[in-house]
Amino acid sequence: MIRREALTGLALGVSTSPLNAHFKLNNKPKELQSDVIIIGGGLGGCASALSALDSGLNVILTEETDWLGGQLTSQGVPPDEHKWIENFGCTKSYRKLRHSVREFYRKNYPLTNKAKNNILLNPGNGSVSRLCAEPKAYLKCIENLFLKYLANKQLTILKNNIPKSAELLKDEIRCISVENQVTGNITLLRGDFFVDSTELGDLLTITNCEHVIGTEGKNETHELHMPERRSTKNQQAFTMCFALEHMNGENHTIDKPNNYEFWKSFIPKLTPPWPGPLLDFSYTHPSTGLKKLLGFNPSGQHKSGIINLWKYRRITAKENFTNDSNLRDVSLINWPQNDYLLGNLTGVDLKERRSHIKKSKELNLSLLYWLQTEAPNDNGGTGWPGLKIKKDIFDTKDGMARYPYVRESLRIKALTTILEQDCGIENRAQLLNLDPSKVKAKRYHDSVGIGHYQIDLHPTTEGNNYIDFPALPFELPLGSLIPIRINNLIAGSKNIGSTHITNGCYRLHPVEWNIGEVAGNLAAACISQKCYPREIRNSINKLKDFQKKLMKKGIEIRWPEELFNS
Repeated sequence: MIRREALTGLALGVSTSPLNAHFKLNNKPKELQSDVIIIGGGLGGCASALSALDSGLNVILTEETDWLGGQLTSQGVPPDEHKWIENFGCTKSYRKLRHSVREFYRKNYPLTNKAKNNILLNPGNGSVSRLCAEPKAYLKCIENLFLKYLANKQLTILKNNIPKSAELLKDEIRCISVENQVTGNITLLRGDFFVDSTELGDLLTITNCEHVIGTEGKNETHELHMPERRSTKNQQAFTMCFALEHMNGENHTIDKPNNYEFWKSFIPKLTPPWPGPLLDFSYTHPSTGLKKLLGFNPSGQHKSGIINLWKYRRITAKENFTNDSNLRDVSLINWPQNDYLLGNLTGVDLKERRSHIKKSKELNLSLLYWLQTEAPNDNGGTGWPGLKIKKDIFDTKDGMARYPYVRESLRIKALTTILEQDCGIENRAQLLNLDPSKVKAKRYHDSVGIGHYQIDLHPTTEGNNYIDFPALPFELPLGSLIPIRINNLIAGSKNIGSTHITNGCYRLHPVEWNIGEVAGNLAAACISQKCYPREIRNSINKLKDFQKKLMKKGIEIRWPEELFNS
């Protein structure tokens, strides 16, 4: 184990957040110890745990909710992926997870023969993704990945736990305390390495890890699309997702929400301007900035608008299932109309965070009531009273997701900060003085993964409208996972060294998984070699060996050259 003498034994006066406040007379908190402590059980946390376990380490994994899987499960967001995802451009383990979801449907759902024989089965036939599926299907497949490690006691999972405080000795984390949100019990977690895979970057504040929040401002990063002003409060909207089904011919209209009139008249104050009320099918097109009309029809083809919102994130398509299954369409609601813009989840206390989540659910109910009663339909009338929240999708009392869909986390100040100049087509072309069709993303000597997606930022809480523009197939530099100071903390999610802008393409599902998988492997390499992450990154030989091990495990670190020659 790495420098055990530096990680054991109490040292008074060195805690960044005193743990002794949790000690009660004759009732000390429970203590657990492991090689690696992973805080946060989203996609990055799960991938980090699996790679560390596969390397032979003992792991403790905590999760704020009672569902592992983050974006895919508790947040309910079908995977945003690039067009090559079925063949290359993600890690082997991520592709294995995708395959397992399709197999899960074939074994457990009453699929039609056509759907069952479709090797690229898309259960919801949603247009946003090639694999729109129910959150609980993803959850089951993710849980199955951990069964053997739970059975052999190599893994401990602590659900419903959030980090509360940290103890550091100089620049090393000694211990993290977590609190069970059901029982109130405190557990002290001691380990050699700590991975922050929380949705909001929770470890960064309690460990005093240098970090960035909100917009850096153009003077700092010189990125083409960075907002002019630096602001910690200027963050992307979050969304509380929920699922709807349509009971044609029935009336499931809810009671008019108390705050309906507020949300019905609410016009986001954005630049460029939003075209009208938020509860409307008109919105500002992300790429053009122009007013565009979205379509909506849960009963068939839409007659107006650029897409049918019902099918956009549909997670169950009845045409994929046998008639005797009685399965109906189910659509996941994550639209411009329920982006929450009145406040942030990061940089605020727990009370304020919960207040914004409550208000975002009120927005959802107002959106539903508007859809049921006042939304213009293709027949010249208004409303679809047959729309109904399908509560068993998330198994929650109100039918809402178990956790907000978080687009923007705290971000570490890292050895490498990824800039728009590295991967944005227009900005990179300007930097290199080349035709945009001739540019490639920056090639990092320490690349440990690849990804691709538009640089896609939703409207912000301080008035920036959509920022959405093409990005190049990019690489993931190892230096972006390593903090500038703390020795045994590794970023394992959306909290890597990106900017407000580049977060827009590094935050998506396959990239988050890639980040987490590398984090777990990095912890294992450091423990094996008795060194710190920066030593592996800064040593030519150690870095090459680490990259070879990653590639052997099925982690792609360079895009195929033929991709750029075609």
